[in-house]
Amino acid sequence: MPTTRRELFKSSLATAAALASAPFADALAPKPAWPPHHIATPAQIAANMARLNPELTRPVFKRELFPNPVVIDSIELLHYKKSWLCRVRSKDGAEGMSISNAQQMASLWPIFMDRIAPYFLDTDARDLERSLDLCMVYQSNYKATGMAMFVPLATLEFAILDMFGKMSNRSIGLLISDKIYNHSINVYQANGERYISPEETIEHLKRDVAISHAKAIKFKLGGRMSHIETPPDRSARLIPMVRKTFGDDMVISADANGSYGPEEAIRIGKIMQEYNYAFYEEPVQFDDYDGLQQVADALQIPIALGEQEPSTWNFRHVLAHNAVGIVQQDMFYFGGMVRCMRIARMAAVLGKQCIPHISSTGLGYLYMMHFVSAITNSGPYHEFKEFNNDLPYTCSTSTLRSDDNGVITVPTGPGVGVEIDPDYIKKHEVMKVVKPANFKDAE
Repeated sequence: MPTTRRELFKSSLATAAALASAPFADALAPKPAWPPHHIATPAQIAANMARLNPELTRPVFKRELFPNPVVIDSIELLHYKKSWLCRVRSKDGAEGMSISNAQQMASLWPIFMDRIAPYFLDTDARDLERSLDLCMVYQSNYKATGMAMFVPLATLEFAILDMFGKMSNRSIGLLISDKIYNHSINVYQANGERYISPEETIEHLKRDVAISHAKAIKFKLGGRMSHIETPPDRSARLIPMVRKTFGDDMVISADANGSYGPEEAIRIGKIMQEYNYAFYEEPVQFDDYDGLQQVADALQIPIALGEQEPSTWNFRHVLAHNAVGIVQQDMFYFGGMVRCMRIARMAAVLGKQCIPHISSTGLGYLYMMHFVSAITNSGPYHEFKEFNNDLPYTCSTSTLRSDDNGVITVPTGPGVGVEIDPDYIKKHEVMKVVKPANFKDAE
């Protein structure tokens, strides 16, 4: 938790009384306060696998809350300008709605209409988990596993969960968990820019922290997926500058987005360790599992991974091999709450944190907050991406904005807990999903 991190950080400096007034310098950089890292032996890997496997089959959706069938009667995709909404209705008149990832759905909506949603028509929505798996078999959708399938799948799942939440007067967090573990969320302020100077990056972080009041920040390293870093050696210069600017109590992390090979990733990671960074995100390309292992084994700083990862089995692999300390599955990119919960549970079994990645359009942070509310192993800070959202909505149980302490309250209303302006919804073109005449069940 953040308090513990700060206490550990301060205690590591207590032996030098002169630090209270001394200028920040390399020799006085804060010492790491992370748990000891261990390289997993074959026996430990096998033991970890045995502990992780049950979490892949343990039910997530609280089906027992709904004793009677809830048959899906209609599925609609609504489009207006850059907005993509999904509306689901049951044969008994229950309704749910979701706000999709607009950036991705602009390209992926035909997949939603033709390859994902038709499978769910006329099914019992209580069989959500089974349908999520079988629809990937329908039309051999599994052959396109990844964002192309999972963003449409998540869009539909969120609408179904919203429907169930409204039917039961529960938030969607209580549909995937026995209780709410986090009623509020500490935000971290992220800067997503590259190819600007360290000085510009710091000024932009200061500007945004002044709005969010965040007590944690994250910025970009490297050139992204092995592109050349510009300006040269920006990362190595920026890492100490951010610590010097924001001080000892700010929790700082950085995201390389797969910019490095293992050798350079380790060099950069050691600089981050020197300045007591909280975690190191995607040091090597996301599917370079051997390189990831090399980096993890060489460093103490927790490695974070998951924004790009489409495979449950790959998450299991890196967790069992102790190659990551933090999982970051994206609510949209990984296919929704149910699939993401399986990863969070696996991480929890091994004492690892879950800090989910969030998509930057629509209300992605809203789904992230509900998910974080429902897990036992959430990290101390989570990303917030709301500033440029012009979606007209109301929320009676939360401002959905960070307060003066950098904290957001999780909505407690039914479903996702927000109401979209009905007049705005009416502006959308409605595309109704139709089941093909030659429909063949995935089984």
